[in-house]
Amino acid sequence: MDNETTTGHVTRKAVLRAALAAGIAAPTVLMGVPALARTLTAGETAPPLTPECDDGDDPTVPQTEGPYFKPNSPLRNSLLESGTVGVRLTVSGYVFGLACRPIAGALLDFWQADTNGAYDNTGFRFRGHQFTDAQGAFRLTTIVPGLYPGRTRHLHVKVQAPGRPVLTSQLYFPGEPRNNTDTIFDARLLMSVRDAGTAKEAAFDFVLNVPQNPGPSPTATATTRPPGGIWAAGTAYRAGDRVTYGGPAYVCLQAHTGQAGWEPPNVPALWRAV
Repeated sequence: MDNETTTGHVTRKAVLRAALAAGIAAPTVLMGVPALARTLTAGETAPPLTPECDDGDDPTVPQTEGPYFKPNSPLRNSLLESGTVGVRLTVSGYVFGLACRPIAGALLDFWQADTNGAYDNTGFRFRGHQFTDAQGAFRLTTIVPGLYPGRTRHLHVKVQAPGRPVLTSQLYFPGEPRNNTDTIFDARLLMSVRDAGTAKEAAFDFVLNVPQNPGPSPTATATTRPPGGIWAAGTAYRAGDRVTYGGPAYVCLQAHTGQAGWEPPNVPALWRAV
């Protein structure tokens, strides 16, 4: 399961994803945890966790581009067009760096086969690119791709953090019979997939080879300011300390070291308006 370890403890990645979804900056000490657990069918064994998002861990594994990539795809997060045939599929997730901090403005370029397994090589059907939002999140609306001769079901993707090299890879579906015969298939690139009525929802988090500063931890040495000052990054706050930020006053709920993104209005777990 993604939310719990084998010992029953909630994973740090689950905390991070929940915090990002809620618009809260999760404490750095909770970052650096495995990517989503993959959905398994009867008889399958759990693949290696891929990738682990932590300092020094390997990023998402690359794969071949294949013969059907086309540059200059349209900017869009939905590949559906009028008359699109196929099972609707939504893919969502985050793009992280090596310290498990989300990357805003990362480019994701997706392309895939249609429901019959054919690629559009003259136009841009089932091709499109988008950028992650301020929380490093992306969301793609498309269909489940058809089977291409010799391959299992898959999506193609290129991911690039601003000013960094491009990662080219592929995403796979659990429980596909051809996963066992496709020589390119890599279980570490399996998405988590579930049914949503007549549609399907999938999730995958990318980790790029982008060095990141994990930021100060709550035990890091920082400048101590007396209560009642203006909130500032790099300041060690104790429970009960009072600050102002943008005019309103706040009281600290948990001892921590402030950092960018943890401003009082953004983190109700750390600050309460007074």
